[in-house]
Amino acid sequence: MLRIWTTRRLASQCLIPWRMYPTTLISTRNSSIGILHDTLDRNSDSYTRNSKVMDELVSQLHSHILKVMEGGGPEAVKRHRSRNKLLPRERIDRLIDPGSSFLELCQLAGHELYQESLPSGGIVIGIGTIHKRLCMLVANDPTVKGGSYFPITVKKHLRAQEIAAQCKLPCIYLVDSGGAFLPKQAEVFPDKENFGRIFYNQAVMSSEGIPQIALVLGSCTAGGAYIPAMADESVMVKGNGTIFLAGPPLVKAATGEEVSAEDLGGATVHCKTSGVSDYFAHDELHALAIGRDIVKNLHMAGGPEVSGQTRADYKEPLYDVKELRTIAPTDLKQPFDVRSIIARILDGSEFDEFKKLHL
Repeated sequence: MLRIWTTRRLASQCLIPWRMYPTTLISTRNSSIGILHDTLDRNSDSYTRNSKVMDELVSQLHSHILKVMEGGGPEAVKRHRSRNKLLPRERIDRLIDPGSSFLELCQLAGHELYQESLPSGGIVIGIGTIHKRLCMLVANDPTVKGGSYFPITVKKHLRAQEIAAQCKLPCIYLVDSGGAFLPKQAEVFPDKENFGRIFYNQAVMSSEGIPQIALVLGSCTAGGAYIPAMADESVMVKGNGTIFLAGPPLVKAATGEEVSAEDLGGATVHCKTSGVSDYFAHDELHALAIGRDIVKNLHMAGGPEVSGQTRADYKEPLYDVKELRTIAPTDLKQPFDVRSIIARILDGSEFDEFKKLHL
């Protein structure tokens, strides 16, 4: 089962029981930062009503997320597995540190956006730890339209790169894509912030010392071929991994020559002859292991790492995090005290309010 990033914040006790108090800050001896008092009225009708409505909305959200995590459907998944290939989230699960969390971003991208179903926009992005180093992971989902790029796929890929650039996270691309979705190429290629921007971002981040690492686990055709070609280090899987601008059918149509995908742009060709790829992997698990080793051997100055934080390193909020579902009214036009939310998120419910008296 995929490890999903979770936040365990359960309050040890609630300082303000079952009555409404004005929200205020009180100082403590142990901290120079005040502690938020809660204004939540647990006896009110709105408490029960808000909780019920929010539970239903959260349930719907979970249903949508579980649906998109199925990818392109049973038949596409079956075809994918018949080629001895892992699903994108399975690849990520084996790439990140055992027992660590994965913060998946933009899970519902592409939801009901096109006539075609496009779960998660056809690409999985998120932040995970590899050898205790935070990395941005970008994985094509070949069960969704062959991993091709729709306009929303491009936007999601660019969003991942934007976050990586701002936070200086190494980028790991798990490539298995047929390139741009040609029926929508007029929306994919033009404009400054479209498909070509992906390669520009790679070049800029590489020049700034932010590693660009590509694991070619499947088809890497047309525009998608530039991703591993422009990476600082790339790995290719024997048999399944291919890189070329045009596949065997187009070669035959243009020249009459019949050539296999492996002979045209397989791992052997690019590791031994062209030099496009740096590492030869015998299977996916081998490729993922090589990817982990590459990250392990990175020498990044000031790169973000996970320090091995334990529960003892922070304080739980003073108020029950589960009550977050009861605070926002069913009618969001109605005002509510946002401090009740803040108090259930911050360590120890400690909060130094800025410009508190400003109206």
